[in-house]
Order: sequence, then structure tokens, then C-alpha cells
Amino acid sequence: MRLSIRNPADFWSGLLFVAVASAFLWIARNYDFGSPLRMGPSFFPVVLSVALAGVGLIALLRSFAVEGDKLGGFTVKGLLLVTLGSLLFGILIERAGIVVAVSAITLVSAYASVKFTWKQGLIMAALLSVFCALVFVYGLGVPMPILGSWFVD
Repeated sequence: MRLSIRNPADFWSGLLFVAVASAFLWIARNYDFGSPLRMGPSFFPVVLSVALAGVGLIALLRSFAVEGDKLGGFTVKGLLLVTLGSLLFGILIERAGIVVAVSAITLVSAYASVKFTWKQGLIMAALLSVFCALVFVYGLGVPMPILGSWFVD
């Protein structure tokens, strides 16, 4: 019996998920894992990496079982805009705050989509900014400013 890839999109995305999960597992290998009640620095990355690897393995297996379309062209615009959004977040989080940083990554990354509209982008940016501020700053107590030093003295 010869195995053949029937769904290239599932195959390559599954391979990418497994590779990224493996990289993060390797990075987190020397940190303290802790326990669910007293999480160490590697607990969250390891748990997410295992989940991502599981999704990747499912996609890989599915690529051999379920028929799919051939891969289309590669869009450089999407890759560049999502990367730019992530860089902007890292640059803005300290001085502009979580509201501006989350809004920037949301709008820039959403602009990569062919279905992007400014109305939906602005609504999503506002909702995600409020959600992230509530969860990370107020709920989990992560020490990051809601509005950074650019806006507040």
C-alpha cells in the first residue's frame, strides 16, 4: 500500500504545526514546569505546544485520508502584514499600552485578509482591546499598562 498526500494544505499546515510545537517544547525544556496550581515558566508553553502538536498530527493524518484541493499561490502580503502586526505589538506594548498594541496588531493583521473591511476591523480591535485588558491586566494581574507613557504621565 502506497501512501499519497491527498490534501496538500492539511499536510503542510500539519507539518508546520508540529515543527512549531517541537521548537517551543525544545525552548521550554530547561525551565521549571511546576504544577497546575503553581505553574512554572514552561507550563503554559508546554501545554500549548502539546495541543498544537496534537492538532498538527491530526491534520497530517487527515492529509492522507481526505481529498483536498491543490495549493494555490503564496501570498507575500499576508505574511508581511501579520509579521508587521506582531512587531508593532512588541514595540507598542510598553509605551503605548495594551489597548493601542492590541488594536495595532488586530488592524494590521486583519488587513492581510481579502475580506477586510474597516468597520469590522475597528469593531474587532475595540473588542479585543477591552477583552485583553480585562483578562490580562485586571484578571491575571499581568504588569502591563492599559495606556502607556505616551498617553498617561
